[in-house]
Amino acid sequence: MMSRLNLNFDFMSHRKLALTISLVLVIASIGLLLTRGLNLGIDFTGGNVIQVEFDNRPEIDGVRSVISGVVAREAMIQNFGEKGIIIRTNEDTEESREAVVKALQNNYADMKVTGFEKVGPVVGGELRRQAIIGVSIALVAILIYITLRFQFRFAVVSVVPLIHDVIIALGFFSLTQMEIGSSFIAAILTIVGYSLNNTIIILDRVRENWGTLSREGIVNLVNKSLNQTLARTINTTLTTLFPVIALCVWGGPVLMAFSYAMLVGMIAGTWSSMFVATGLLCEWQGKK
Repeated sequence: MMSRLNLNFDFMSHRKLALTISLVLVIASIGLLLTRGLNLGIDFTGGNVIQVEFDNRPEIDGVRSVISGVVAREAMIQNFGEKGIIIRTNEDTEESREAVVKALQNNYADMKVTGFEKVGPVVGGELRRQAIIGVSIALVAILIYITLRFQFRFAVVSVVPLIHDVIIALGFFSLTQMEIGSSFIAAILTIVGYSLNNTIIILDRVRENWGTLSREGIVNLVNKSLNQTLARTINTTLTTLFPVIALCVWGGPVLMAFSYAMLVGMIAGTWSSMFVATGLLCEWQGKK
């Protein structure tokens, strides 16, 4: 229904305000990262992974309350199989592992340890390095492809919003100190793909309308392109947002980092596609 309407919202009249808001959020996020840092999970910092089984498996909340007094930071606990539970703690010492096992044995007589694993900080450092390399390679590849497919300025205004979205997502996790693990990297890469897809749809319509630039001017051309793709943007955002919200509400602690990263990234990605990429294009073309 919306795609059949002749929409004529003047998005670009607010581009400077939108760019200012984005700049403030990016600077604030960088400030948080420098002052508070990130609450890195076992995948990045190292720690113990303990696998236990019970004849009658207790609730996760009960297990968490039992071991909360012997671990310095909140452990990640999840069910495994029919009777098992996996406990991940950030302490990687043998004393810490034995303290967790002893606390469980004192409260659950039917508990037995079926396996454990120690994740060293070297592995965590390698994962951080590979994550940075992976994201960087993806951004460079995107920049090259869009330059060849469209124009160099289109490539730049496509990559800047991706960096904007990633920094804001990192800033949110620095502010909330929510623990992040390897699933957070998957969320970041998903955010990059989602944001880029929406941006390319808008810029492709700009490219199709580019022949009217001398007659309409860059601001009117971009506004027309945004209105022509608005229905698709809304439909895509809402249909993706609903399951992500469901993950945030019912996904539990295991999926918390992934689901909230997706939620923040989607909101930032929609904003940056509609205002940051197009606003930068207007400013660039206007100065040229």
